[in-house]
Amino acid sequence: MSKALDYIQNPDKTDGKMLVSSFGCSYETADIEFEYTLSQALQKGNNLAFHLIQSFEPGEVDYETAHKIGKQLADAVTKGQYEYVLTTHIDKGHVHNHIIFCAVNFVDHHKYNSNKRSYYGIRNMSDRLCRENGLSVVVPKKGNKGKSYAEYQAEKTGTSWKGKLKIAVDALIPQVSSFEELLQRLQAAGYEIKPGKYVSCRAPGQERCTRLKTLGAEQRL
Repeated sequence: MSKALDYIQNPDKTDGKMLVSSFGCSYETADIEFEYTLSQALQKGNNLAFHLIQSFEPGEVDYETAHKIGKQLADAVTKGQYEYVLTTHIDKGHVHNHIIFCAVNFVDHHKYNSNKRSYYGIRNMSDRLCRENGLSVVVPKKGNKGKSYAEYQAEKTGTSWKGKLKIAVDALIPQVSSFEELLQRLQAAGYEIKPGKYVSCRAPGQERCTRLKTLGAEQRL
């Protein structure tokens, strides 16, 4: 989790951390504060946090507006009950927000209920905020599982091998332009790439490979 938080706060991507904000915690110590809240959880589990990615059509939104919309989305999702860190990445041609929020709330220490309904609920919130700010909401293409420019992805991040690979893939996708480049970057990061009908990855020490198809990596590029 600390690696994911470090990545989204990268000064080179966030205008020297000018586009970093948080709620319920300090972004500098969010990993420690998340861990404390997680230790109070009524239900234990491997999911430590959720990672939302909200993208905008290239050239359509300024940095401050994107960050403001990201905060509105984060506040709507967490309802003042979950610690979160919000960052806006501006180093590439497409401005996008990253929101990482603790999987356990600090009010009654229950875990966030992530399911299909919550997924579409957050996506609809994001689309509504874009419309209210005069931004495009692209109609999803057939087979694209409802994703649009004003999309987000609620991804579970945890301590499992698959969870760690998910963090790596989510961090790399905004930086690469093709599936092949993604594989090269994963390999450079120490992952073993197993080619075949379904390309798989294995981290050092991992027994079984994880299919990238299960993470939707190729479909997102």
